[in-house]
Amino acid sequence: MPRQNCEDFRQLFVNDTPLMDMRAPIEFAQGAFPTSINHPLMEDEERKAVGTCYKAHGQDAAIALGHQLINGDIKAARLAQWKAFAEANPNGYLYCFRGGLRSRITQQWLKEAGIDYPMVVGGYKALRRFLIDTIDTVAQQPMTIVGGNTGSGKTIMVNELANGIDLEGAANHRGSSFGRYVTAQRTQIDFENVLAVEMLKKQARGCTHFVFEDEGRAIGSTSVPLSINAAMGNADVAIVDDPLDVRIDRLIDDYVVRMQRDYIALNGEQQGWELFTEYLERGMFGIRKRLGMKRYEELLVAQQQAIANQKSNGSLTEHDNWLRPLLIEYYDPMYTYQLSKKADRIVFRGNYQEVKSWLADK
Repeated sequence: MPRQNCEDFRQLFVNDTPLMDMRAPIEFAQGAFPTSINHPLMEDEERKAVGTCYKAHGQDAAIALGHQLINGDIKAARLAQWKAFAEANPNGYLYCFRGGLRSRITQQWLKEAGIDYPMVVGGYKALRRFLIDTIDTVAQQPMTIVGGNTGSGKTIMVNELANGIDLEGAANHRGSSFGRYVTAQRTQIDFENVLAVEMLKKQARGCTHFVFEDEGRAIGSTSVPLSINAAMGNADVAIVDDPLDVRIDRLIDDYVVRMQRDYIALNGEQQGWELFTEYLERGMFGIRKRLGMKRYEELLVAQQQAIANQKSNGSLTEHDNWLRPLLIEYYDPMYTYQLSKKADRIVFRGNYQEVKSWLADK
């Protein structure tokens, strides 16, 4: 018996159900879902031509043009993609923008090829609306913010906690001038979609109280959803007070060891070192005005020397020469000022393990 079209959006996301996105590539690039793969009915130019025809001559003419554009070998190639997806993902679903014509045509062509494959009722628009509503619902639930100076391990902690929500992970950016990863940051829509799916999964495991890392509104080029940002501005705050040396060790591991390894793994030895060097230099360049040009140039030289030393003999020790003053002179005073505005909301302080244990009981 053929499976029915799906209206249970929560289970789709909680179960990581494979989704076949029939929208044009330009639509997919603007935003999609974590388990979706783009196998469009129409490519961008085809969609544009059909849309123009629809506005000028109506639906029937647009459908006729679509069949004319997607025929013969083109239709056979796309149908082969859809069949391969359906056969590889027998529990999956397909969707277009509103669950309308493109979904129905795809289903019809698949059926003619011997495959009954269900679609998502309401399509992308309904799924997206559901995820936005999820974020707004979570914003109304109890939450605690974990704060602390740069290098306090806040992101590590929210990932270790059963009820932690990693905003930076969802954005694929660590939020600071040095915050980008070797892979591109997510679009705003993709950030929100990944974030909402993570919230749904935590809810499915019984979480009713969430822990977020202390963040500003902007995480790289993305923005924390307004409802979450507003709720974070009123939430209780737990502060990690770890020693400076412990924080520096974490930062060297995250910004130096990990990034150098990832750049080389992705780009090869020579280009990897070049891109890693550019990444650290760009991070320093991004805060040059706040450091003052003289101090910026001094720390940049120290950074470049540390990279050269690391490249020649693998030693990480000289990275302390620019990271330590950067924390003492720039990041720590900035965070102390930001924290002063939240003083009345601080409900707990301790080292990493103490804060983690306290939050685990929430």
